Amino acid sequence: MKRFIITILLTVLALPIVAANANIDKANQAYKQELYNEALQLYLQEAKETGVSSALYCNIGDTYYRLKDNVHAVLYYERALLLDPSNNDARFNLEFVRGKMQLPDDAGESWFSNWVDQMVSRLSSNAWAIIAIITFLLFLAGVAIYLFMDNVLMRKIGFFGGAVLIVASILANLAAFHVHNKATGASGAIIMPEKVTLSTAPREPRDKEEEAFELMQGTRVEIVDSIADKASGKWLQVSTAGGHKAWINATNVEII
Repeated sequence: MKRFIITILLTVLALPIVAANANIDKANQAYKQELYNEALQLYLQEAKETGVSSALYCNIGDTYYRLKDNVHAVLYYERALLLDPSNNDARFNLEFVRGKMQLPDDAGESWFSNWVDQMVSRLSSNAWAIIAIITFLLFLAGVAIYLFMDNVLMRKIGFFGGAVLIVASILANLAAFHVHNKATGASGAIIMPEKVTLSTAPREPRDKEEEAFELMQGTRVEIVDSIADKASGKWLQVSTAGGHKAWINATNVEII
């Protein structure tokens, strides 16, 4: 009897997983059959009912791209990378769609800093933390070799190897902090309309002097401040990759 009850409980607990897999299977099948609207609804339903994942967001991005909705594709690829920076499919697809939209490169950032950010973001903060721990433990082993071994060659290996490993551990910790901060402190957003004129004040520009600059659809911005007003609605102060700041109506962006 006890065994029977346990079996029933396990079956009941497994039902949501089976249902989730069924939804994904149906969505994948619809996608293969080029029924992209149906696939999109199933993927979005899955996200709403059972939660999100980097892979699911990537699938949604792929489906939006097939529907020729590039801006939503960019949005969901960005969301996929926010959850898992090591998702290379999402990264490649994001770069591809951005190229199709002829979005400008991230101005204001040097090629080296962009390259470092891309390299660091290929691993999650947890992965970098594990690397930091392992390299620190190896550093301790190197210290032990230097202190307790009589062999000169081994002592040199322990000393110089330990020096390299402690630097690697520090860099891995910095990388973990950077990726974690990028994910948890994320304030990124995507411009949704075809073109938006930003304002120097949290309201619609009253004249040319209040017009800051224009941004294209699909451009990523970082939210640095916000203000809500009953008359004008919610306004966000955003910063571009080049460091330029201005105000935009919250209805014109989607938060990543």
